[in-house]
Amino acid sequence: MGKGSLEKQLFWKTYLPSETPAPLVHYREEELNNLRGDGTGERKEWDRIYDYDVYNDLGNPDQGENHARPVLGGSDTYPYPRRGRTGRKPTRKDPKSESRSDSVYLPRDEAFGHLKSSDFLTYGLKAVSQNVVPALESVIFDLNFTPNEFDSFEEVHGLYEGGIKLPTDVLSKISPLPVLKEIFRTDGEQFLKYPPPKVIQVSKSAWMTDEEFAREMLAGVNPNVISRLEEFPPRSKLDSKVYGDHTSKITKEHLEPNLEGLTVEEAIQNKKLFLLDHHDSIMPYLRRINSTPTKAYATRTILFLNNSNTLKPLAIELSLPHPEGDEHGFVSHVYQPALEGVDSTIWLLAKAYVIVNDSCYHQLVSHWLNTHAVVEPFVIATNRQLSDLHPIYKLLYPHYRDTMNINSLARLSLVNDGEQALPADLLKRGMAVEDPTSPHGIKLVVEDYPYAVDGLEIWAAIKTWVQDYVSLYYTTDDTLRQDSELQAWWKELVEVGHGDKKHEAWWPKMQTREELIQVCSIVIWIASALHAAVNFGQYSYGGLILNRPTLSRRFMPEKGSPEYNELVKSPQKAYLKTITPKFQTLIDLSVIEILSRHASDELYLGERDNPNWTSDTRALQAFKKFGNKLAEIEKKLAQRNNDENLRNRHGPVQMPYTLLYPSSEEGLTFRGIPNSISI
Repeated sequence: MGKGSLEKQLFWKTYLPSETPAPLVHYREEELNNLRGDGTGERKEWDRIYDYDVYNDLGNPDQGENHARPVLGGSDTYPYPRRGRTGRKPTRKDPKSESRSDSVYLPRDEAFGHLKSSDFLTYGLKAVSQNVVPALESVIFDLNFTPNEFDSFEEVHGLYEGGIKLPTDVLSKISPLPVLKEIFRTDGEQFLKYPPPKVIQVSKSAWMTDEEFAREMLAGVNPNVISRLEEFPPRSKLDSKVYGDHTSKITKEHLEPNLEGLTVEEAIQNKKLFLLDHHDSIMPYLRRINSTPTKAYATRTILFLNNSNTLKPLAIELSLPHPEGDEHGFVSHVYQPALEGVDSTIWLLAKAYVIVNDSCYHQLVSHWLNTHAVVEPFVIATNRQLSDLHPIYKLLYPHYRDTMNINSLARLSLVNDGEQALPADLLKRGMAVEDPTSPHGIKLVVEDYPYAVDGLEIWAAIKTWVQDYVSLYYTTDDTLRQDSELQAWWKELVEVGHGDKKHEAWWPKMQTREELIQVCSIVIWIASALHAAVNFGQYSYGGLILNRPTLSRRFMPEKGSPEYNELVKSPQKAYLKTITPKFQTLIDLSVIEILSRHASDELYLGERDNPNWTSDTRALQAFKKFGNKLAEIEKKLAQRNNDENLRNRHGPVQMPYTLLYPSSEEGLTFRGIPNSISI
């Protein structure tokens, strides 16, 4: 452990800074100084330095204006968590943007080392962009071997049954890695064939039902956006000086015929109305989006909680910017459910526009920002400010495994307001009310809300484990306040890692043990269970592009137009011409199939790569208790899935909600909570 050593100095014992034995003090401080670096120069492959930067490498302005992207972070316009600094040179055309390269610097300790590179699921992502995309472009656009439009729903189902016939040798070009050979099953012939997603394994058409559309807001891949409707009509938070009045144009007349005799006011008072609101998040970008071949709306969906404890969509509002300018507000049309004729296809299209909004929000906010991006500053700060000897380092480190690596790959190929503890999030969205008599201190408004019900069990287990562990080392709040490393860690996280939000009042002050327990519980929750909930169901639901389209290409047809006539004569073809085309569908499926898989060496919540990760037997006992609790929870979740009265746990597609089962096997399993964001 000489001065300047590049080797990772492993300390198995646990000491707070003030308790460090004198011979170790120098090494403890030296190691942290080595990991911090001096903030200058371009990082080299062998470096172990952790530092911060803004997201200024998302585009490539040297390739032209269309390839430029705004810098995320460092401004009021685009506040964003920080990423790991690489020190690459700026681009020629924009000194604020960093040049890109095929390999992004990672501190050496963050690089994959636990499997051969050919086995990494993440390298499959690179292969999709480098091998699959060009090959499929050639097949569809250059060779015209297959058209870029699906002709029918049955042709979409053919992706999982017979596959798409490809020219000779194309598959050999796009399957260089084992993971891609698994996705592109050849069965000895030149066919591109995907595994059938769970959403159609029982019924090919159940995804079209209103009940399933609504159920996926509670048990799908984006189950933490829906909120209870608390005012009517829904109002916008957009700046009225810039955007005008964006109050919803959904009226009582749209809703009350389907409220089981209630008025809107009574339904709100009885906590029966809910809202999926993508209006404000999409509207500011719609003019730019709709100037491209993509044609989208900003959407609001109002739903009713009926007596069977399932949700029923009552109205969908599709909105566009006002043609005379933003200051004039917006124009919209409200659609209502229909079961037959052309109106039923129009209603199916309205739901598709909602899902396109939801798909975009899921990937960019629920998934990327609120899990991947928000955790990276914690990875950096923990390595810069907490020694290997520190108890909080030992607590959190397993939940950072591979996160910086997958984030760097995602930037090549692909902080909200502090209420990220699950109970606080549910309260904020009105999906729960405070109830001291309930096990978690809150009562769910929708009792059969699979993500929330299962998530609260996992959240409580995580918090109990963190509480047990923290109490071993911090016997008083004073001990915490006097911990120089911990205080430096928190100060850097707030002021640098999440610097664009550093003045927000909601940040904990890190003056009490309860604050530390809450912060560590949130970090572990986000890195494990929240990420599992929004990631590992992507292929099971989105593998059927009909169920979860990722883009829309034309507006709702107007009566008398050729598109409307097509809607009447060929409803399936009209639907398919509106949503994601074939080429983009094949790329989307290839990517989410990889993202939804578990690696063979995955470590799950309650597991460690080294059973002797600490020499403190008290901590080992507390961790064993945590593992036992998770095993109990998994049995309880399985029992819930056997309860036929809980309709939202299966829905019309007959697909049990298993995403928050703690354990899993390798592959595409629709279950399992890994310790960290590793894919």
